[in-house]
Amino acid sequence: MTIVSEDTLLRLIQTAKVASARAYAPYSKFHVGAVVVSTSGRQYSACNVENASYGLACCAERNAVFQMVAAGERQIACVVIYTPTDRVTAPCGACRQVINEFGSQSRIVCTCEAEERIDTTLDQLLPTAFGPHNLT
Repeated sequence: MTIVSEDTLLRLIQTAKVASARAYAPYSKFHVGAVVVSTSGRQYSACNVENASYGLACCAERNAVFQMVAAGERQIACVVIYTPTDRVTAPCGACRQVINEFGSQSRIVCTCEAEERIDTTLDQLLPTAFGPHNLT
């Protein structure tokens, strides 16, 4: 698991919280913010963006990963996710698969308004995942 100090983690949670407030979620009303930390230490925050054609929505986690890739980076060290809910929420299957592409062993920290947290690794959330190694 990637080492991130508790102080840094608290700052990342705050960044994810700010991102969640920017979410465009008029249909689900489920605002999500995420921060991807690359292995270089750079941070990429994003929110979920919904669409009237529901299948075209994009989760905060994938938006953050795509920003990282657009910046030229390819390795995820840590993903911090925040939802303004009373119970912690883990990333959906599509987000787990996208995170796997760039960080199969990355740390995943899910937070919410309560003190409850999920603090694990992607390979624990998506065991025996299909990934780039399957195509070689």
